[in-house]
Amino acid sequence: MTVLHGHAAGVAGPNFPEKPVTMVASFPAGGSVDLVARTLAQQLSSMWKQPVIVSNRPGAGGNIGAEAVVRAAADGHTLLMGTTAIASSPALYAGLSYDVIRDLAPVSLVVRMPNVLVVHPSVPVRTVKELIALARAHPGTLNSASAGAGSSNHLALVLFTTLAGVQIVHIPYKGAAPAVTDVVGGHVTMTFVPVAAAVAPVRAQRLRPLGSTGATRSPALPEVPTISEAGVAGYEAISWNALFAPAATPRDVVLRIQDALAASLRSPKVQETLTGVGAEPVGNAPDEFARFLRAEIVKWSEVVRRAGLLPQ
Repeated sequence: MTVLHGHAAGVAGPNFPEKPVTMVASFPAGGSVDLVARTLAQQLSSMWKQPVIVSNRPGAGGNIGAEAVVRAAADGHTLLMGTTAIASSPALYAGLSYDVIRDLAPVSLVVRMPNVLVVHPSVPVRTVKELIALARAHPGTLNSASAGAGSSNHLALVLFTTLAGVQIVHIPYKGAAPAVTDVVGGHVTMTFVPVAAAVAPVRAQRLRPLGSTGATRSPALPEVPTISEAGVAGYEAISWNALFAPAATPRDVVLRIQDALAASLRSPKVQETLTGVGAEPVGNAPDEFARFLRAEIVKWSEVVRRAGLLPQ
């Protein structure tokens, strides 16, 4: 789904950005969101001749960071690096102080990447089918860490337990990095980790991969089968990162930011960094991303409803 197209440069006039730009990453340092944000911030800083500062604002499944951007000045100088959690929040959080569609302006889908289902090496399973058999033999005793309620790794778990018909306890953290740390430490059975954060611990044999959540195998871990081919037919749960601005940001500023983002994603250095961790650069137009976002909200709301999850 590589897109990487931009609009004519200069539509916002020559003076944007006029000061440093803050890119709010809605999950902690050390995770895949942080990696994508910092890779792009470095490239945009060079292009814009203004610092692009990554501010990590984790918590509440990404909603603390999103709320900070919703309240920011709508001039393009505060942006949100959001995730799949943005699309599931309306179904999972009863008291959201913002409306995803009304209060955020979609700029562009930045990257797509699968998660990887990994277990601690002490867990006596080597395939997805063996994990399902273990979960059925001992219902409710296995547990799975996530980056928080509504995060892509939580949604991947919800879809897995629904389609496989198993009970696995969800343990939310404030981000994928601390979640992975506790699985590596043997405190939690498993997690669905973004492929960008999975490669290093898998290659070091500190985590055992069982399946990728994408429709096709990840080039970063080609030996790992998809969960669908490993026995859970129809399974697909892709995580994504995307750029948003406050809703009232002028259209020409949004287009200027998207144009710079698309150009950044075409940079060989940026492409090498992102594809090296299994992320697929996208960089599509705001209207195309807005359609994708609405479809994702519908999809994950239905998954949440089918799983019987109650709003928090």
